[in-house]
Amino acid sequence: MTRIAGMAGNRGRNLLNIADRRPGGADLAVVLTNDENAPVLEAAAERGIPTEVVPLAEGMSRREHEEAVNEALADYEFELVCLDGYMRILSDTFLEAQPTTLNVHPSLLPAFPGTDAWGDALEADVSVTGCTVHVVTDATDEDGNVVENEVDGGPIVTQEPIPVYEGDDSESLKERVLYEGEFRAYPRAVKWFAEGAVDVDLEAGEVTVDVDVASTEGGDHDGLPGRRLVSSDRIDTLRYGENPHQDAAVYADYTCDEASVVHAEQLNEGAKDLSYNNYNDADGALNLIKEFDEPAAAVIKHTNPAGCATGDSLAEAYEKALSTDPMSAFGGIVALNRECDAETAERIIDSFKEVVVAPGYTDDALEVLFEKGNLRVLDVGELDDEPTERFTEKPLVGGRLVQERDLQSISVDDLEVVTEREPTEEELESMLFAWQTLKHVKSNGILFADGTETVGIGMGQVSRVDAVRLAAMKADEHAEGKDADGAVMASDAFFPFPDGIEEAAKAGIEAVIQPGGSKNDDSVIEAADEHDIAMVFTGQRSFRHD
Repeated sequence: MTRIAGMAGNRGRNLLNIADRRPGGADLAVVLTNDENAPVLEAAAERGIPTEVVPLAEGMSRREHEEAVNEALADYEFELVCLDGYMRILSDTFLEAQPTTLNVHPSLLPAFPGTDAWGDALEADVSVTGCTVHVVTDATDEDGNVVENEVDGGPIVTQEPIPVYEGDDSESLKERVLYEGEFRAYPRAVKWFAEGAVDVDLEAGEVTVDVDVASTEGGDHDGLPGRRLVSSDRIDTLRYGENPHQDAAVYADYTCDEASVVHAEQLNEGAKDLSYNNYNDADGALNLIKEFDEPAAAVIKHTNPAGCATGDSLAEAYEKALSTDPMSAFGGIVALNRECDAETAERIIDSFKEVVVAPGYTDDALEVLFEKGNLRVLDVGELDDEPTERFTEKPLVGGRLVQERDLQSISVDDLEVVTEREPTEEELESMLFAWQTLKHVKSNGILFADGTETVGIGMGQVSRVDAVRLAAMKADEHAEGKDADGAVMASDAFFPFPDGIEEAAKAGIEAVIQPGGSKNDDSVIEAADEHDIAMVFTGQRSFRHD
């Protein structure tokens, strides 16, 4: 456990934040100040932290005061010193007698090193400032006088950027740098020291932090960085978020080269702007149709596919996708992976849609689509062969989850046949289509497919057998011109019991693709054999919880 000697000049809010959070298990052994009226003393005492006051007596030199500070700290055991608004420049008298000493400065050093970093940032009219945690080094000469250009010049441990907003004054910026910058950066640095992850080389003026190496390859997690910095720019405010009582905006990452709805051009300028839900659904639709090389179309509702298909032509693919569940497709999002032609456009406007997304449109197609005044028409440009965005993330209260995108793509060679009957070539083709589409269905997810078109989708169920029943109901009651009889079923995770296979058999399913891996695999396979259902295992699941 790392013990800290904290030195503050006033309120000591950073020290108290560290005391409350105990990053890396670190504790404050003592809080010292040179002002007997400093509010930090009472706050530290309330937390049971010992305190010391070493006033600066009249006529006392810098070195004499530091010798008194060293004497006051002599009875405490600590491995790290943390300064917080301690307004005395420290010399070698203190620094050579004590362990590594850290300070936090309210700017991105070397910018704005003075005592009014917030005002300096505002005067310079910068859009970003922040804070810096650095190792304190001697900034005095032999006589103890301050060498101004050496103040705050020690090697940097970590920094945190903070935006400067229009209308900011010194006080508002100071508070945001503290709460959003220093309260992140200082505990992070303390945690690294507590974990023994920091190497300080004062002669070289360098700090190395092992856990903060932002590698992009190798390692146990194949390049997930120790710290993830994300910057984006607001490009528009939205009417509202998921619901009218929620404010919302859309932000852009201008380094993204992959086709995206954020950077798409809305071609019919007179139509209303995209909503939060439109963006979300259109992104899901675009990601789905990127899966296929053949002409493909998808209809998305609430980020789930209402239907998806490939075909010999784009119009055929769209018709097959729509016929899966035309009732649910009402008010949905259409995505295409080819330039939209007039024939496809005519079919799209046959029923109400919110948005159509495609990598281009013919002039005839645009003329047709523009007949619907509020159908938003997005041109995402050329679809890339390889995705460029590597990670996806989900904000949580207090943090975020980051993972690699699910870019898995299986082939027939990846499938393990586990039943007495082997699937036909047609069933194998349908299995691969179903699996790539199922990646975009919320878990628990079940998908029925015939050839390369969906016939029933059961999504977002808390029971896998209920997801099978839902897919069967959709195929039986909502699909037009097709049904589940003779279709293939895909499951995004293993079947824990044979009941899912039993329900599939009732619906007319003749082949199943699933990950496998249940302790009840034998009984599930036995149920498939009893119904003469061919079944293959992928060896990997395809959950999508968001």
